[in-house]
Amino acid sequence: MENVKETYKKSSASDNANNPAHYRLLTLGIIIIMIGCLLRFMGEWAMIDMVSNLITIVGIGISLKSVYNILQ
Repeated sequence: MENVKETYKKSSASDNANNPAHYRLLTLGIIIIMIGCLLRFMGEWAMIDMVSNLITIVGIGISLKSVYNILQ
């Protein structure tokens, strides 16, 4: 019975996955992606495509970083 009790103890990995900082970073990344997508369809000036692509890529990088931190 002692082995069963040790199995169900809360691990530090689940504490790390439940850290609110990871989810705030993920939310920030999604908002940045949405801004990049919005810029893609709003502007008519010459460099809007490149700027919106760069903003979207930054948002994707931030989101992936937070997902990898959650999974670790």
